[in-house]
Amino acid sequence: MKLIKVLFRLQSLYCAFLFFFVFLVLLPGFLYAIWTQNYKLGYQLNYIWSKCFLFLGGLHLQKEFRAVYDKDQPYIIAPNHTSYLDIPTVGQTPVPFLFLGKSSLARVPLFGYMYRKLHILVDRNSLKSNYDTFKRSIEAVEAGKSLVIFPEGGILSKQPPSMVRFKDGPFRVAIEKQIPVIPVTIPFNWIILPDDNRFLLRGRSLKVIYHEPISTVGLTLADL
Repeated sequence: MKLIKVLFRLQSLYCAFLFFFVFLVLLPGFLYAIWTQNYKLGYQLNYIWSKCFLFLGGLHLQKEFRAVYDKDQPYIIAPNHTSYLDIPTVGQTPVPFLFLGKSSLARVPLFGYMYRKLHILVDRNSLKSNYDTFKRSIEAVEAGKSLVIFPEGGILSKQPPSMVRFKDGPFRVAIEKQIPVIPVTIPFNWIILPDDNRFLLRGRSLKVIYHEPISTVGLTLADL
């Protein structure tokens, strides 16, 4: 048991190194995407970063698609959220997207700069930030961009995989703009890298399931 724990710790340290190393290799491309405001290039680089990070880290990702998704159609993509592994997991979402994430990510060196410039950040403790984020989300959808939004608002469940009550923001945007919602299930990340402040990987295959889009056509805020 001790040997297994040591191996898991070594893998965890190796993956932490990979997280930044792969990002640094791709940094010139990210900077170009920021300077040109090319969000599709940013998506492609995120996809490459996710694929390289998980592959080199020995974390095989099994993807299950239960529909065919239109890359020219904006969606609200709504995954459950139980682990820091969820971000690289949804990095391979099959349609170009922007993340909507918490503002504290902006404090991560270099990675936070990219995240702040290419994606949408929100301080959930600030009413102004919430309003500005909603406005930017609407503008992004109007420009044809999909959004990945964790509807729980963070890693908040004390008893994963049970989820906490959803925020209404993702669904308000979807209804306002009459665009589909894609539910996403990430079933095992809470076991592989639990949110227990130990940052200890427990090696096994990751899985993500992209479900059939839910139409919001004809819905109003009364259906929220």
